Amino acid sequence: MFRKYTNEERERITLEYINHKSEGFLLRKYGVSQGTLKTWKRKYKKDGHTIPNKKVRQKTSGLLEIDRLRLENDILKNFRSSSKYNKKENSIY
Repeated sequence: MFRKYTNEERERITLEYINHKSEGFLLRKYGVSQGTLKTWKRKYKKDGHTIPNKKVRQKTSGLLEIDRLRLENDILKNFRSSSKYNKKENSIY
C-alpha cells in the first residue's frame, strides 16, 4: 500500500540512512521501499533536502535569490563604469 511521507519524515529517515543505519532495518522500521530510500539519499546528497521537485518549483518564482543578486550587482557595476558617474567624488553629475 502506498504511503505518503512528510518532508520531516523523509529528512529523518534519509539522515539515519546516511549515518550508516542498516538499510534492511530502516526498510522494516518505516516500511519504505529500497528504491525510495535510495532516491531520497541521492536527492539529499545532490540538493541538500528530500523535498519533491514539484514543491520546490512552486516556492521559487522567477530568479533564485543568488541569481537576482548577481544580476543586480552586474547592473551596479555597469552603472559605476558608465560616463555619468564621477569616480573622484563618488556621485552622479
